[in-house]
Amino acid sequence: MSVELNHTIVHSRDREESARFLAALLGLEVGAPAGPFLPVELEGGVTLDFATVDTDITVQHYAFLVSEDVFDAALTRLVDDGIAIQADPHGRHPGRINRNDGGRGVYFRDPAGHALELLTRPYGSDPASPLNGVTEEVPGATHPA
Repeated sequence: MSVELNHTIVHSRDREESARFLAALLGLEVGAPAGPFLPVELEGGVTLDFATVDTDITVQHYAFLVSEDVFDAALTRLVDDGIAIQADPHGRHPGRINRNDGGRGVYFRDPAGHALELLTRPYGSDPASPLNGVTEEVPGATHPA
Protein backbone atom coordinates (compact mmCIF):
# COMPACT_ATOMS: atom_id res chain seq x y z
CA MET A 1 0.00 0.00 0.00
CA SER A 2 1.34 3.44 -0.87
CA VAL A 3 1.13 6.33 1.56
CA GLU A 4 1.19 9.98 0.63
CA LEU A 5 0.33 13.18 2.44
CA ASN A 6 -2.97 14.61 1.18
CA HIS A 7 -3.45 17.72 3.34
CA THR A 8 -2.70 19.30 6.66
CA ILE A 9 -4.42 22.07 8.57
CA VAL A 10 -2.41 25.22 9.27
CA HIS A 11 -3.75 27.29 12.16
CA SER A 12 -3.60 31.04 11.69
CA ARG A 13 -4.98 34.28 13.09
CA ASP A 14 -6.37 35.15 9.64
CA ARG A 15 -6.62 32.34 7.11
CA GLU A 16 -6.76 34.75 4.15
CA GLU A 17 -3.64 36.64 5.21
CA SER A 18 -1.62 33.47 5.85
CA ALA A 19 -2.80 31.61 2.73
CA ARG A 20 -2.19 34.62 0.49
CA PHE A 21 1.26 35.21 2.04
CA LEU A 22 2.41 31.68 1.21
CA ALA A 23 0.75 31.55 -2.20
CA ALA A 24 2.26 34.88 -3.28
CA LEU A 25 5.68 33.88 -1.96
CA LEU A 26 5.75 30.59 -3.86
CA GLY A 27 3.86 31.65 -6.98
CA LEU A 28 0.83 29.50 -6.15
CA GLU A 29 -2.92 30.08 -6.12
CA VAL A 30 -5.27 30.23 -3.16
CA GLY A 31 -8.16 27.85 -3.73
CA ALA A 32 -11.84 28.35 -3.06
CA PRO A 33 -12.88 28.20 0.60
CA ALA A 34 -13.98 24.76 1.77
CA GLY A 35 -15.96 25.34 4.95
CA PRO A 36 -13.58 26.82 7.52
CA PHE A 37 -10.52 26.08 5.36
CA LEU A 38 -8.73 28.08 2.69
CA PRO A 39 -6.49 25.73 0.67
CA VAL A 40 -3.18 26.32 -1.03
CA GLU A 41 -2.36 23.38 -3.29
CA LEU A 42 1.23 22.23 -3.65
CA GLU A 43 2.70 19.95 -6.30
CA GLY A 44 1.43 16.39 -6.03
CA GLY A 45 -2.03 17.46 -4.92
CA VAL A 46 -1.06 18.12 -1.29
CA THR A 47 -2.98 21.03 0.22
CA LEU A 48 -2.24 23.26 3.15
CA ASP A 49 -5.67 24.08 4.54
CA PHE A 50 -5.46 27.39 6.39
CA ALA A 51 -7.94 27.85 9.25
CA THR A 52 -8.56 30.91 11.41
CA VAL A 53 -8.44 30.03 15.12
CA ASP A 54 -9.07 32.06 18.27
CA THR A 55 -6.72 30.06 20.49
CA ASP A 56 -2.99 30.11 21.06
CA ILE A 57 -1.19 28.88 17.95
CA THR A 58 1.46 26.25 18.45
CA VAL A 59 4.30 27.14 16.12
CA GLN A 60 4.85 24.51 13.46
CA HIS A 61 7.69 24.10 10.97
CA TYR A 62 6.93 23.78 7.27
CA ALA A 63 9.82 23.17 4.85
CA PHE A 64 9.37 23.50 1.09
CA LEU A 65 11.71 21.98 -1.48
CA VAL A 66 11.67 24.49 -4.33
CA SER A 67 13.40 25.07 -7.66
CA GLU A 68 16.20 27.62 -7.96
CA ASP A 69 13.83 29.96 -9.85
CA VAL A 70 11.17 29.77 -7.13
CA PHE A 71 13.84 30.30 -4.46
CA ASP A 72 15.16 33.41 -6.27
CA ALA A 73 11.67 34.90 -6.63
CA ALA A 74 10.70 34.09 -3.03
CA LEU A 75 13.94 35.49 -1.60
CA THR A 76 13.40 38.70 -3.56
CA ARG A 77 9.85 38.97 -2.17
CA LEU A 78 11.06 38.35 1.39
CA VAL A 79 13.71 41.07 1.10
CA ASP A 80 11.39 43.53 -0.69
CA ASP A 81 8.65 42.97 1.91
CA GLY A 82 11.04 43.37 4.86
CA ILE A 83 10.45 39.82 6.15
CA ALA A 84 13.29 38.84 8.47
CA ILE A 85 15.36 35.89 7.22
CA GLN A 86 18.08 33.68 8.60
CA ALA A 87 20.29 30.84 7.37
CA ASP A 88 19.52 28.46 10.22
CA PRO A 89 16.61 27.53 12.48
CA HIS A 90 18.40 28.80 15.60
CA GLY A 91 18.96 32.37 14.39
CA ARG A 92 22.76 32.22 14.50
CA HIS A 93 23.02 33.62 10.95
CA PRO A 94 20.49 36.45 10.54
CA GLY A 95 20.13 38.15 7.16
CA ARG A 96 21.82 35.22 5.44
CA ILE A 97 20.99 32.05 3.49
CA ASN A 98 22.72 28.67 3.82
CA ARG A 99 24.43 26.69 1.04
CA ASN A 100 23.98 23.21 2.52
CA ASP A 101 24.27 20.22 0.16
CA GLY A 102 25.34 22.59 -2.61
CA GLY A 103 21.92 24.24 -2.69
CA ARG A 104 20.42 27.20 -0.89
CA GLY A 105 18.15 27.48 2.13
CA VAL A 106 16.43 30.18 4.15
CA TYR A 107 14.22 30.36 7.26
CA PHE A 108 11.54 32.96 8.08
CA ARG A 109 8.17 33.38 9.83
CA ASP A 110 4.70 33.54 8.30
CA PRO A 111 2.00 35.95 9.57
CA ALA A 112 0.86 33.43 12.22
CA GLY A 113 4.42 32.91 13.47
CA HIS A 114 5.01 29.49 11.90
CA ALA A 115 8.64 28.71 11.06
CA LEU A 116 8.93 28.32 7.29
CA GLU A 117 11.91 27.06 5.34
CA LEU A 118 12.74 27.05 1.65
CA LEU A 119 15.48 24.78 0.36
CA THR A 120 16.68 23.88 -3.13
CA ARG A 121 18.36 20.57 -2.30
CA PRO A 122 17.06 17.86 0.06
CA TYR A 123 18.93 17.39 3.33
CA GLY A 124 21.81 14.94 2.93
CA SER A 125 21.73 15.03 -0.88
CA ASP A 126 25.42 16.02 -1.03
CA PRO A 127 27.11 15.34 2.33
CA ALA A 128 30.55 15.98 0.79
CA SER A 129 29.66 19.41 -0.61
CA PRO A 130 32.31 22.01 0.27
CA LEU A 131 29.38 24.43 0.76
CA ASN A 132 27.98 22.59 3.78
CA GLY A 133 28.01 25.02 6.69
CA VAL A 134 28.62 28.03 4.42
CA THR A 135 26.26 31.00 4.66
CA GLU A 136 25.90 34.01 2.38
CA GLU A 137 24.78 37.51 3.26
CA VAL A 138 21.66 38.70 1.46
CA PRO A 139 21.94 42.40 0.60
CA GLY A 140 19.02 44.38 1.99
CA ALA A 141 17.76 41.50 4.13
CA THR A 142 15.92 42.27 7.36
CA HIS A 143 17.31 40.57 10.44
CA PRO A 144 15.05 38.83 13.00
CA ALA A 145 14.44 40.88 16.13
